[in-house]
Amino acid sequence: MSLEEKLNHLESMRAEARLGGGQARIDAQHKKGKLTARERIELLVDPNSFEEFDMFVTHRSTDFGLEKQKLLGDGVVTGCGKIKGRLVFIFSQDFTVLGGSLSEAHAEKVCKIMDIAMNVGAPIIGLNDSGGARIQEGVVSLGGYADIFLRNTLASGVVPQISAVLGPCAGGAVYSPAITDFILMTKGTSYMFVTGPNVVKTVTHEMVSSEELGGAMVHANKSGVAHFACENEADAITKIKRLMDYIPQNNCEDPPFVECSDPLDREDETLNHIVPDNPNQPYDIKDVINAVVDTGSFFEVHAEFAQNIVVGFAHLGGRSIGVIANQPAIMAGVLDINSSAKGGRFIRFCDAFNIPLLTFEDVPGFMPGTEQEHGGIIKNGAKLLYAYCEATVPKMTVITRKAYGGAYDVMNSKHVRGDMNYAWPTAEVAVMGPKGAVEIIFKKDIAAAKDAEAEIQRMTDEYREKFANPFIAAGRGYVDDIIEPKTTRPRLIRAFEMLETKKDTNPHKKHGNIPL
Repeated sequence: MSLEEKLNHLESMRAEARLGGGQARIDAQHKKGKLTARERIELLVDPNSFEEFDMFVTHRSTDFGLEKQKLLGDGVVTGCGKIKGRLVFIFSQDFTVLGGSLSEAHAEKVCKIMDIAMNVGAPIIGLNDSGGARIQEGVVSLGGYADIFLRNTLASGVVPQISAVLGPCAGGAVYSPAITDFILMTKGTSYMFVTGPNVVKTVTHEMVSSEELGGAMVHANKSGVAHFACENEADAITKIKRLMDYIPQNNCEDPPFVECSDPLDREDETLNHIVPDNPNQPYDIKDVINAVVDTGSFFEVHAEFAQNIVVGFAHLGGRSIGVIANQPAIMAGVLDINSSAKGGRFIRFCDAFNIPLLTFEDVPGFMPGTEQEHGGIIKNGAKLLYAYCEATVPKMTVITRKAYGGAYDVMNSKHVRGDMNYAWPTAEVAVMGPKGAVEIIFKKDIAAAKDAEAEIQRMTDEYREKFANPFIAAGRGYVDDIIEPKTTRPRLIRAFEMLETKKDTNPHKKHGNIPL
């Protein structure tokens, strides 16, 4: 065979591999509103930047007639490419090939790119669309999943890992995305669950659809498993690209610095009037965030879940930061089980990847009640506390209004190594709210008063005037400065610039034991 014939044969093999499960199955994929594995990669990476590996791999199984169903690539496209010029490693499961089911060979391909990504220090992006383990291969396919899970775990905190669930992801397969840093799902076309509707019906007699059991909005809003519920696959891929604007390649690099056209000394007069005079009246903390960070740069994460806390990325003077903020517009910004876990996990990601933290604090305390106590608010609240205490990146706090009780300590107070802690004049730093404090401290006086309500109001006003302000904390050095709200942006930019060379460490240990 001449070289020309060999090259022609090579090209025909490549064409066969690119066709996946064949045109009929590609058409069926499109009818479901889904892209193919290769179309997804083309949308994700810079033009002509994708280098594919293992295009000619096939499975090695002979049981149950599998020897007659050998397709090049074996249900997953793997390789490396660039997003805005930055290297990433990608695996994209091909549902047109045996339902994207995971075989031994399929798993080996995924493991190979994960190993290379770890060695060179680049993010791993998984585009998941699979019917699960290839049943015909039995325990071999299960072993393949475990090989991937191990690499997910070893890569955690070393290189960023992003999972887009763009179709089914069921059974043991869900645990790979679950270990990764961010999960994106598409509405109406993706779902995740450990056991499907049929098993649920058999075991618990519940009738539930795949969407109701594990659809995008279920996991974005109820379980918190998904960080983003996307309108479609194009939206999911756009969000992955945007995530990359804020995160570094690996844990040894700093996050990308972008050119900032928003004036560094910009002041915003609206911030002077954003906190209502009535301490019980809500306002939207996102208005504060957007007024302070570089215009249009705030990218919220986990927006649908535990909305009483807001987390996300932003640029501040071109610098990538992670933002954590109590949301007084939802449940008064109280900390509960879900918001504590949400905040804690986001903080730990930022700390692992050298992303400075900015906290906006307006918190009345932890949520009371038997549901919270029995559900484990103690251990879950401790996750948030642990994350703040453990973090060694630059950490900034702005107290906009309430900083009450143990929640004051938890939300990056000076006592847990907050670097710069500012307060607005509207800040109330106290053990508890004025009314509650008065009812405890002056219990006997109130009982003896002719008009108990009037006496409570008088004492509450007096307590608020004396204690519910930032000056006692500032007098102790627990607050570094009380600042005019409109100057928040330039003050924070200068503070982060000052802390650019900060070095802090934790005691040597194998790892801590976070209260899971």
